[in-house]
Amino acid sequence: MKWVLIVTLLFGAINAAYPDEEPLGLKINKVLEPDPTPSRRLRKHSAKKPTATPSPVASPKRKKASPTPSPTPTQKSKSKRKKTSPTPTPEPEGSPSATPSETPVPSTGEGARQKKAWPNVSLSPDQIAGYENNPPKVRQVLDAGLTLTKQNLGYTYGSADPKNGGMDCSGFIYYLLQQNGFPDVPRDSSQQYVWVRKAGTFNAVLSRREDSFELEDLKPGDLLFWCGTYNIERDPPITHTMIYLGREKRTNKRVMVGSSDGRTYDGKQRWGVSVFDFKLPPPPKSGDAKIAPVFVGYGRIPGLTTD
Repeated sequence: MKWVLIVTLLFGAINAAYPDEEPLGLKINKVLEPDPTPSRRLRKHSAKKPTATPSPVASPKRKKASPTPSPTPTQKSKSKRKKTSPTPTPEPEGSPSATPSETPVPSTGEGARQKKAWPNVSLSPDQIAGYENNPPKVRQVLDAGLTLTKQNLGYTYGSADPKNGGMDCSGFIYYLLQQNGFPDVPRDSSQQYVWVRKAGTFNAVLSRREDSFELEDLKPGDLLFWCGTYNIERDPPITHTMIYLGREKRTNKRVMVGSSDGRTYDGKQRWGVSVFDFKLPPPPKSGDAKIAPVFVGYGRIPGLTTD
């Protein structure tokens, strides 16, 4: 009990010595009062959060982003599609329409060439010098050839029948001789050349001069042979053939009959079965005889009698 009294007395003495000092209860309250300050700070932070929230910033960005890209690209894409769609559509439509129209161009081109070319020519026997002096079999063959020149036949590659509207050069020879008693005549010019060579009646011509002695034995009814008139792989390389008629009275020039796609008569090009000038081609400018027409010679029709 003594110690209790002593403590109380000391405690009271201390309170009396420091009367301005706050009591212990107030101190405890002050210690506990800081709670509202952090609450205010939390409220301030909470108030700042709504103000500084990125939601309002994000919302205008979304509005800006959404209107700007959405209308512009869609309109551009639509406009681009509209621009591209009309351009390709007419082009393919025009191209196929042009291609089928251009497919017959070879025929129209040939027609155009034939229109530009001069008409085919036919001569009567009395227009050829010494025609009546030819052997009967020779006249028979030449008469039949001249008759074909009056049928307005064109040049048709691969044809050997006038019913096709035309014939090629060897097809003309083949048809003409077949119809006049020469059933063993070959079809193409190369084999016709071999046919004449084997018969031993061929005369080679190396000269480029029309007054060459190599042409002294040339007679009406002889087969004429060229090489190099077009590119083809064959052996022998003969590519063209015709039949010699003789000399025309009017001009005294050598003439021949057959089918050609551009040889001349009287200096003008003709296409088809016609009478043509017989003249030796000039030497090739390149010096290579393989790319230019070369007259190689002539020969009697095998089995043709001269009586």
